[in-house]
Amino acid sequence: MRMFCALAVLVGANLLNNWLAPGAYLLTCVVAAAALLLIARWDGLTRADLGLDTVALYRGLRWAPLLVGAVLAVFLAGLAVPATREAFEDERAAGLTLGQLLWRVLIRVPAGTVLLEEVAFRGVLWAMVRRRRGTAWATAVSSLLFGLWHVLPSRGLSRANAAAAVLGTGPAGSVLPVAAAVVATTAAGVVLCELRRRSGSLLAPAALHWALNSFGYVLAWAVPRWRGED
Repeated sequence: MRMFCALAVLVGANLLNNWLAPGAYLLTCVVAAAALLLIARWDGLTRADLGLDTVALYRGLRWAPLLVGAVLAVFLAGLAVPATREAFEDERAAGLTLGQLLWRVLIRVPAGTVLLEEVAFRGVLWAMVRRRRGTAWATAVSSLLFGLWHVLPSRGLSRANAAAAVLGTGPAGSVLPVAAAVVATTAAGVVLCELRRRSGSLLAPAALHWALNSFGYVLAWAVPRWRGED
């Protein structure tokens, strides 16, 4: 019942964010994260189980600067190579104003996307499954659900991202980018879960998650301006 309630919260949040009430994205994420933490308490999970106790937070603070710096270095290297530069061309980010960019990077991503997804997939669900079936099952289940979580957000990806457009147009252009996004985010979920396990802290995968999303926005916004296209 407790697992079912957690999944129901996530399904509801996903539908609200991507279909029913996208304008309430931040509020939905905060409320859903709070609901999941209440479910975790109902399930008997402690702050240590969730990677949120004092010791875990200190560990996460040690990991965070290294992870953020590594993401920035990799992204800048990818931007410098013509073969991978196209991956940073995304109309959704390029069309933002500076104010909208700062809102996403400093508010929407950390207090919305990262908060909900890390609490859900590397916090509550991972801990609930781990206690019942072990770490391997926890990582597998959490990562698969994390991949499926991205089905709705990936619609129209081929129209907005130049790199995704190579997967085709028409029906294939709609299905293949979504399938690729699910596979990629499932793999990312495995990495984030392993980081959660090794660091013992939810803050470590949260820092990596924030860096990936936020630096992606910043570079996709900045590239056309460096080229004088906007």
